[in-house]
Amino acid sequence: MVLLPTDRMDSLFSPRCVWVNGPIIVGAGPSGLAVAACLREQGVPYVVLERADCIASLWQKRTYDRLKLHLPKQFCELPRMPFPDHYPEYPTRRQFIDYLEDYAAKFEIKPEFNSTVLSARYDETSGLWRVITSAPGSGDMEYIGRWLVVATGENAEGVVPDIPGLEGFDGKVTHVSDYKSGEAYRGKSVLVVGCGNSGMEVSLDLSDYGARPAMVVRDAVHVLPREVLGKSTFELAVLLMRWLPLWIVDKIMVFLAWLVLGDLAKLGLRRPTGPGPLELKETHGRTPVLDYGALARIRAGDIAVVPAVKRFAKGSQVELADGRVLNLDAVILATGYRSNVPQWLQGNDFFNKDGYPKTAFPHGWKGQSGLYAVGFTRRGLCGASADAVRIAKDLGNVWREETKPTKRAGACHRRCISVVF
Repeated sequence: MVLLPTDRMDSLFSPRCVWVNGPIIVGAGPSGLAVAACLREQGVPYVVLERADCIASLWQKRTYDRLKLHLPKQFCELPRMPFPDHYPEYPTRRQFIDYLEDYAAKFEIKPEFNSTVLSARYDETSGLWRVITSAPGSGDMEYIGRWLVVATGENAEGVVPDIPGLEGFDGKVTHVSDYKSGEAYRGKSVLVVGCGNSGMEVSLDLSDYGARPAMVVRDAVHVLPREVLGKSTFELAVLLMRWLPLWIVDKIMVFLAWLVLGDLAKLGLRRPTGPGPLELKETHGRTPVLDYGALARIRAGDIAVVPAVKRFAKGSQVELADGRVLNLDAVILATGYRSNVPQWLQGNDFFNKDGYPKTAFPHGWKGQSGLYAVGFTRRGLCGASADAVRIAKDLGNVWREETKPTKRAGACHRRCISVVF
């Protein structure tokens, strides 16, 4: 780093200024790490900004203990580094974190931690991206560069629904991002709001610890077996899609689910009558639920399936859509996550109001004016890795064609640091 002279009075009222001699990557989750590793192979310098104090903060701080990768490991590895051979087919949460830490060490990725992005905007006059961050103890910093890579992903913020009366509930209310295990819920009646993969697994975990979970199923949902005849359902779907159109593969998946799991409507789990599981994932981002054992507990009566919540009453009661009233000790909101891009990315029309690229996969990785996006494919780590390779290759070509822009640092009229990573 080189500290450049500047006007002292101006620096008192403005963020410190950093010129980044390459792309600015926002987010140090798996997607951001994948881009950084591929850029290093291309010889392109970069900086990674991360609001947490560690890489992959979602996995390290906001996941429950029993979580495993839902897909076989070969579909979840990052570019240029496979999982260790001794890892099981479905690595545990801790194994995946260890893999990511080894990945960052191998490619010498050193993010700027505790750097929360307040805003990022493209300056038409200078042709540069200006990214303002805030860090505890050091104040605001402005990073300036030619390219911006948005890698904050689809799960940046937990979704907390507006349910009438929830604020007056006397028991403990927890979003699934803060749930660790069912140990603290032994013997308690717990309402799990949501029936996606998290809702199903949390309900199963609560049951394992002797709690009495009731899972809210508001909408129709596709539930698939994790494996069919010892083979991953997802792997089977990928294999079939090489030869068959999506709608036929969907029909095969639904038939196999009925064959293996039976008629789930009897358990209160209605299957959608419209799009199949793969089409619904591709068009609306709704991931099919993979059964890890929750269905057996539902059949045994250890997990209750209940309809939508109408309202929470005073005290510890909840009224359901069918008129039933339950007495509860706690509520866990397995209501999903969302992108936080609209909160900080300014003046662009590449992302929609929900924080996803408007252009669908596989063309949603590149915008205009040096803007890139990774981790928004609705296809998990497999889609993110593919986009990371595309982004790094594209930036590598541009980087080699253009003169290194270090001379631009002189245009910053405040205390400025030139950075090359």
